[in-house]
Amino acid sequence: MPEAKPAAEKATKGKDDAKPAPEEASPQEAPTEAPKEAPPEEQSPIAEEPTGIFLKKPESVSVENGKDVVIVAKVNGKELPGKPTIKWFKGKWLELGIKSGARFSFKETHDSASNVYNLELHIGKVVLGDRGDYRLEVKAKDTCDSCGFNIDVEAPVQDSAGQTLESFKRLDDGKSEDTGELDFSGLLKKREVVEQEKKKKKDDDDLGIPPEIWELLKGAKKSEYEKIAFQYGITDLRGMLKRLKKAKVEVKKSEAFIKKLDPAYQVDRGNKIKLVVEISDPDLPLKWFKNGQEIKPSSKYVFENVGKKRILTINKCTMADDAAYEVAVADEKCMTEVFVKEPPVLIVTPLEDQQVYVGDRVEMAVEVSEDGAQVKWMKDGVEMTREDSYKARYRFKKDGKRHILIFSEVSLEDRGCYQVMTNGGQCEAELIVEEKQLEVLQDIADLTVKASDQAVFKCEVSDDKVTGKWYKNGIEVRPSKRITISHVGRIHKLVIDDVRPEDEGDYTFVPDGYALSLSAKLNFLEIKVEYVPKQEPPKIHLDCSGKTSENAITVVAGNKLRLDVAITGEPPPLTTWFKGDEVFSATEGRIRIENRVDCSSFVIESAERADEGRYTIKVANPAGEDVASIFLRVVDVPDPPEAVRVTSVGEDWAILVWEPPKYDGGQAVTGYLVERKKKGSHRWMKLNFEVFTETTYECTRMIEGVLYEMRVFAVNAIGVSQPSINTKPFMPIAPTSAPQHLTVEDVTDTTTTLKWRPPNRIGAGGIDGYLVEYCLEDSEEWIPANTELVERCGFTVKNLPTAARIIFRVVGVNIAGRSEPATLAQPVTIQEIVEQPKIRLPRHLRQTYIRRVGEQINLLIPFQGKPRPQVVWTKGGAPVDSSRVNVRTSDIDTVFFVRQAARSDSGEYELNVQIENMKDAATIRIQVVEKAGPPMNVMVKEVWGTNALVEWQPPKDDGNSEVTGYLIQKADKKTMEWFTVYEHNRQTCCTVSDLIMGNEYYFRVFSENICGLSESPGLSKNTAQILKTGINLKPFEYKEHDFRMAPKFLTPLLDRVIVAGYAAALYCAVRGHPKPKVVWMKNKMEIREDPKFVMTNFQGVLTLNIRRPSPFDSGTYSCRAVNELGEALAECKLDVRAPQ
Repeated sequence: MPEAKPAAEKATKGKDDAKPAPEEASPQEAPTEAPKEAPPEEQSPIAEEPTGIFLKKPESVSVENGKDVVIVAKVNGKELPGKPTIKWFKGKWLELGIKSGARFSFKETHDSASNVYNLELHIGKVVLGDRGDYRLEVKAKDTCDSCGFNIDVEAPVQDSAGQTLESFKRLDDGKSEDTGELDFSGLLKKREVVEQEKKKKKDDDDLGIPPEIWELLKGAKKSEYEKIAFQYGITDLRGMLKRLKKAKVEVKKSEAFIKKLDPAYQVDRGNKIKLVVEISDPDLPLKWFKNGQEIKPSSKYVFENVGKKRILTINKCTMADDAAYEVAVADEKCMTEVFVKEPPVLIVTPLEDQQVYVGDRVEMAVEVSEDGAQVKWMKDGVEMTREDSYKARYRFKKDGKRHILIFSEVSLEDRGCYQVMTNGGQCEAELIVEEKQLEVLQDIADLTVKASDQAVFKCEVSDDKVTGKWYKNGIEVRPSKRITISHVGRIHKLVIDDVRPEDEGDYTFVPDGYALSLSAKLNFLEIKVEYVPKQEPPKIHLDCSGKTSENAITVVAGNKLRLDVAITGEPPPLTTWFKGDEVFSATEGRIRIENRVDCSSFVIESAERADEGRYTIKVANPAGEDVASIFLRVVDVPDPPEAVRVTSVGEDWAILVWEPPKYDGGQAVTGYLVERKKKGSHRWMKLNFEVFTETTYECTRMIEGVLYEMRVFAVNAIGVSQPSINTKPFMPIAPTSAPQHLTVEDVTDTTTTLKWRPPNRIGAGGIDGYLVEYCLEDSEEWIPANTELVERCGFTVKNLPTAARIIFRVVGVNIAGRSEPATLAQPVTIQEIVEQPKIRLPRHLRQTYIRRVGEQINLLIPFQGKPRPQVVWTKGGAPVDSSRVNVRTSDIDTVFFVRQAARSDSGEYELNVQIENMKDAATIRIQVVEKAGPPMNVMVKEVWGTNALVEWQPPKDDGNSEVTGYLIQKADKKTMEWFTVYEHNRQTCCTVSDLIMGNEYYFRVFSENICGLSESPGLSKNTAQILKTGINLKPFEYKEHDFRMAPKFLTPLLDRVIVAGYAAALYCAVRGHPKPKVVWMKNKMEIREDPKFVMTNFQGVLTLNIRRPSPFDSGTYSCRAVNELGEALAECKLDVRAPQ
């Protein structure tokens, strides 16, 4: 596929194709026409200098409609931390990746030798809708860059080359086309016409607009185009805009900008970004604009000038900073766009697994880190949208940071794995939907009813919302005058009044939506009128009767039992019931007997396990007796399993063991159901849907590091037991992987020091420590080297046999047990390694070490050598004074410590490190200094004019440091205020100039060393008197004026009325010399330190401020001024009134 050329190059090529071939043109015409066809040099496109990670940026192109185009870019892989992610956009946000495979295709190759990524965008058969601005974005981890380009689509150019042959004509018009001579003059005339048409077409392309107006339009804003067109009489506004759009593709070299802004920038929200341009003249004025509004400097927008670079820094970018930015220098402008990217949305609270029944309301909630963030819901890998929510009966809800998926009535189709995805993470949970199990609380009992009696069939189920239908012999029963069907709560009734023989049959209740049916039989008892003797032996009418026969009845615990026993005999017999060997005669209560003339009923409400046993009915009359036995068997759900416990755990599994229930409910236990949940959660998840027959269960697919609890249900033919006691919370964890990089750090005659790195995988169980074991080379017995776990990644094994070859291994231990061992590949020989002693003197101790008096001296000097060397410190060949110097020596270093340095600690110290005959030594020079003493014998040696020569001698004590200079000060004898004359004067004399005539001066000198100026100066013993020459002043005699006067008030106090709660002030003015003492009084009582009153005196103006006055502050206020010549008094009345 051919690559697209830049817009200006495309235009040039089109014009070149339109003219005749160079071979056909005459030599005289070729040089004259070539400049006309070539575009001006300043209008040719200029490749923008690559910046950032781009070696070659995509170029703006112009392509004919229907042709293919290829956009090429190159990215420098050396600037990227990893493999980049490439995205192509049209406009601002439309990603072209969604159109891949249609007309858009992408190609990415990597040159490993130069580490350059070659990127290509292929667009096949471009259409007018493809023109516009495009953007290429390259991202790799924290590095992101983008650049923009433009694609312009033009209508196809008509080729006039085919008209050339038509210009050839024969001279003889009367003959055929194949005869006669060719008329070349006609061809030349035709060429002149073609050239004129080209020129005319070129003029038409300019629309008759002068070039200076085109330049004016190019520099104008879009909003001014219509105004300029109206001003200069341009009527083809659409053609003008099309021509301007083509012209703006041509890149002109900027005169004001050396480097312009990039086409686009991208920044994460909350970060800062810098926009940099480089201008040709640093004195040119520059302005920044955002969406056309000028930007002023602030804490948000910071302007910087670095040489010719002008930088705009935008701090803490928000979505409001996503805009177009423009920089204007003189008459030139350049623009860019800043794209603010939202930070990754993290999942704070993930989804939880849920187990529900059909018809329940379900809410699946997830909490994310950003308020109002966009999340994607998926079910079994398929995205869930709001458009499909109406069909699937679900809806989405947002509550701040919480996103909720709601099912009003969940169905079996809604079960599956649900996933929530954000741009910063994802989570998933499983929704298990089961059919609701309907439990029968009371079954239907068989009835035997006589004619005209009432038959009542009654049953009770666990769900009060369940409806159902009644059937007789498979045919649905409809309500009528005699038949009533009712449903109250959990109880369903079928009542038949005035029972008739045709009502006899099997009656069944079928709940709606459940594969369950309850059946009972209605027996019609016919009464036949026969002649009966007056006496008839009693008889019990059961299926099996007699003293040796047994009837067995099974009833489910909790259900109601009603046993109706028909009795005949004349006279009516006496009925007696026995439970075991005891007579039972209760007629009220949970267990009762109901007797009628021809029937005796044994009723148990809500059967219990204790009701199980043999029941006997005995009937007797004068004609005889009859006995029948019934064995009542009560069956129930089993007891919960016992001793439920977790015996072992792994990384994602656990082994659960339990004991069978003590009581199986009268029916064999068919299996068990197992559930688990996370600790703290209330949602149990069923692990097996088919009953599990063993008492050991392996639970898998668990999350390591999460606490779980489990429980077990026992199942028999009756139902499911209550849950067992929850297991103790347990955590699936696994041992760590083996420690890494086990190496030998040191070996002695009896010890070996090992070091290693932590395991690659530690897991949620963490790591408690490490266990080191060793084994002799010829043995297989591993001996533990440490009884307690070692937390750090290193250990020294002691008391090893010398010269033995030993293998070492290290094991990581956590709550799950031991990890795989890390073993040395080769055995270690236990013997001392001799290493020559060497002192590694720090760089700062290779020159004189200077400290001040009173400071600490703390020297740490490392050394090496094996076995442990002998370390000796000496000073001047003698051991150091242990009363002043503390020395601590270890295997690898020695510490020289003096708590408070004194000048006596100065000197050369020698450190000797020795192993047998091998020795190394180092010398350390320590100098303890303090401030120098004052200079000696400061004298004024000579005075001339306004100058004085001052000399002195060096100080007696230089503070154990070289005197680096002196500070000289002078003071007038009248004021004795000292002023510095010279600093850092290195000589012991100086000349002080510019002294004032008529004054007498003292001088003092401070000495200076490395510690600073001396504590006390050297004071000159004589003075320098600067005399006035040739002038004698005779003092004028005058009488001094007496300014003293008694206090006098210039402005008296004035009576005032103020409002309570508002601050007030009293003013007056007083004069007096000496300055009088002022006393304020209220009702002739002096006002002392009261925070309510503030008294001020500013140049005789006296003020008394009263803060938040109240009516209590009303009274007579007076001000008294007193000095040694007298006193004065001013008074006023203050009335404080409450606000109206």
